[in-house]
Amino acid sequence: MKSLQRMCVGLLLIGLAATTLSSGQDQKEALQSRFLGTWRLLWIEQPDAAGNVHKVDCAGQLIYTSDGHMAVQVMYRSPEGESGAAPVQYAQGGYEATYGTYEVNDDHTYTLHVEGALVRKLLGKDLKRAYEFSGKQLIVKSANPEEKWRVAWERQ
Repeated sequence: MKSLQRMCVGLLLIGLAATTLSSGQDQKEALQSRFLGTWRLLWIEQPDAAGNVHKVDCAGQLIYTSDGHMAVQVMYRSPEGESGAAPVQYAQGGYEATYGTYEVNDDHTYTLHVEGALVRKLLGKDLKRAYEFSGKQLIVKSANPEEKWRVAWERQ
């Protein structure tokens, strides 16, 4: 009788562990599904040379796919050099283009694994981004506290 009870308790624990793992995976998939689709750039905020944050005149598109790929393009209407608007580390000649795979983390961040970029020094880098959803908007910023930019996207 005791061995039957132990076996039942063991099966119950295995079932609970499997349910917990499955539930965690389901939650991660549900969260990742919130990113899926095409997003239109609403605004970018970033500091100027004096450290004052302002909105930058630009347009762009962000795409997340269900198989874990991501692509972003941003066109700065005032190319870098004229106004210093485009962040040099991500853009060249007033244009930004990056693609790769992404994974959503448990700490309200995701990581973009750069496979291709207009700025070649980004190739092979992992860019960690903090995010929040607000209504139809996705707000993204660097997880690096030294980078003071924020971007708002709206689902198309």
